[in-house]
Order: sequence, then structure tokens, then C-alpha cells
Amino acid sequence: MNAVTALDIALDEKQAIADAFGRAAETYDRHAEFQRDVGHRLLDKLPQDLNGKRILDLGCGTGYFSQKLLERGAMVVCGDLSLAMLDVAKRRCNDSKRAAFYQVDAECLPFASGEFDYVFSSLALQWCEDLSLPLSEAKRVTKQGGQVLFSTLLEGSLYELAMAWSEIDSYQHVNDFISPNRLKIALAQSHCANHALDLPTITVWYPTAFAVMRDLKGIGATHVSGRGQGLTSRKTLNQVEMAYQKFKNQQGLLPATYQVCLGVIQHD
Repeated sequence: MNAVTALDIALDEKQAIADAFGRAAETYDRHAEFQRDVGHRLLDKLPQDLNGKRILDLGCGTGYFSQKLLERGAMVVCGDLSLAMLDVAKRRCNDSKRAAFYQVDAECLPFASGEFDYVFSSLALQWCEDLSLPLSEAKRVTKQGGQVLFSTLLEGSLYELAMAWSEIDSYQHVNDFISPNRLKIALAQSHCANHALDLPTITVWYPTAFAVMRDLKGIGATHVSGRGQGLTSRKTLNQVEMAYQKFKNQQGLLPATYQVCLGVIQHD
């Protein structure tokens, strides 16, 4: 029997992530208010007029922002690891003759160097083990004079949920997110010296902890390395709900806090 290699594990992780998002393809848009907020902030960093520009929407999901880019006149390549997500994106954008669809791995893009005027990637790259790899690839496929625009989550995101779960069991229930220092190292390793970063803290308020977890499940953000196996009981969820109450505000609402990076890389 062949030994399991690091590559095998990495491929299994990617498949698990793709499967999780694939299962959520039909529910994603109903639970993605935060994701749309971040994506619109990133979109605001692009010109309004994108006529004649070729753009890769990397990690396009259901194609919400692909459609926004098409509305600005761009030619858009929609790329995602999940075929089920691409199917939804096709339904949304397929009327346009300026849209194309590819299953892609952000760490190894199937495109020629300098193929795009812009690469746009919102809240997808945090699923990559080493951020320098997709940043290198995104820069490679961008023309000189073009830009890579990306958003990702940083250390401290969803800390309320992580703390609530830590009172219940010893498993990991929230993914580890990259620190600002590791982000800067990834940018250096990918030779993205000319960049500008915006690091907002965004808080979304919920009536219950269960509602927080329902949104995460609804968008497919459920794959956590090191997580315990099996279904979570109603009793356990009630315990998490009680532990989360310490974060309640005066209006009785519970926060889900995100540390966000909005990055613009100039390809000189």
C-alpha cells in the first residue's frame, strides 16, 4: 500500500472544500449578506467603465460579482473550484456572450501569463493553505499595468464563535485565519511589492448564535481541518448558544466579527 503523501492530503482538503461549497450552491445567495458587503467594497476599487477589459473572477461562487463586472462592460472569466457553484454562475451570467466558465484551482491557474487586465477575487483565497501561491498565480496571469484585487479574512475573524465552542469541547470549529504579518510575508514571497491594503473590521449582528452558524452553513463555509466527526446534537448547539450570550449587546443581538483585508496589487 502506498503511503499517504502531503499532496494526497492537500488534494483531499481541496475536494472537501469544493464539496462543502457545492452542497451550498443553491442556498448561498440567501446567506451571503456579509460576503456581498465585502465584495462591493472590493468592487468599488475598480473603474466604473470596464468596456473591453478582460477580468478573471477567481472564486466566483454563484457569479454575483461576475454579473456586476459584466454590467460594467467587462469580458469575464468565471473561475471556481466547485462545479456546482459554476452551474449557478452559468444560470446567472450565461445570457452574456462576454462570460466564460472554468473549473480552476487558484494555486495553479490554467491561463497564459498576462491574459487578464484584472483579477478579482473576493473571500476565496483564505481557503488556500499558502496565500503566496494564489497571489503569485493571480499576478502571473495579469498584464503588466494591470491589477489584482483580492479580499480575504484575517486572524481574529469569528472569534466569538471560536470562544463559545471552546467552552463546549476541544475540537476546532472555526478555521485558522492568516495573521497580518503572515499576509505581508505572502505578499513578499509572491513578489507583490506594489500593493495597498485596507483592513476593516466588520461586525454582523444576529438574533442567535444558531443564526450565525446557519449562515456559515448556508454559504458552504463548513470545512474545518481538525474538526470532530459526526452530527452536532441539539444539546450541544444549545450549550454553544448559552456560551455565546456573553457577547450580547444592549439590544440583545450577538456579534459575528470579521477582520478583513482588501488588497490591490499593481503589476508593474
